[in-house]
Amino acid sequence: MEQFVNYLVALNPLWIYCIAGAIAYIENVFPPSPSDIILVSAGSLVGLGRVDFALLLVLSTIGSTAGFLTMYKVGDWFGLRILEAGKFKYIPIEKVHKVETWFKTYGYWIVIANRFLAGTRAVVSFFTGMSELSLWRTTILSFLSSLIWNFILLFAGKELGQNWRVIYFYLETYGRVVTIILVLVVLIFVGRNYYKNRNRLKSSKNSTSKKLSNN
Repeated sequence: MEQFVNYLVALNPLWIYCIAGAIAYIENVFPPSPSDIILVSAGSLVGLGRVDFALLLVLSTIGSTAGFLTMYKVGDWFGLRILEAGKFKYIPIEKVHKVETWFKTYGYWIVIANRFLAGTRAVVSFFTGMSELSLWRTTILSFLSSLIWNFILLFAGKELGQNWRVIYFYLETYGRVVTIILVLVVLIFVGRNYYKNRNRLKSSKNSTSKKLSNN
């Protein structure tokens, strides 16, 4: 990462703007990617007078929003087809519909929090599209979420300058904690469904056995 940051410092400012916007887009489509720390390092260049803070913020936020909307449309067009085709056998289709219903109720709040959830951004946008939440409301909320998060990253980089490694440490720690929590939630969800299905299958077998013995 330090080599990439040094490479970034040596680039023409135009390329720095392009990379900031592109990596913000890519991270929403092919996570995980180091977009957060790249924005922090780009923010450090603001303090050196290499790039403009406002332009960097606008371009990175547009990139983030465009990436979110890309996965939104993927979820909108193909989400149910992919899941109903049984490609993910460990996800019961009835649970998918429950998640879809849940997203329709609370989805906009999740979109707002999306940028602060490391490693889940593509998943959130995918389910947002699959749940067919309002495109214009989703666009505005994802833009605002990205704007706030990117502002924090760029401002931190600008204030810390060459000490961007401090932010890198905290971002890594934050990402690990959020990832662990999300993995635990998923494991609990999968385990709960597994035991429910197993108990249901046992009950069904016992019921069938009783009927056969009575006959």
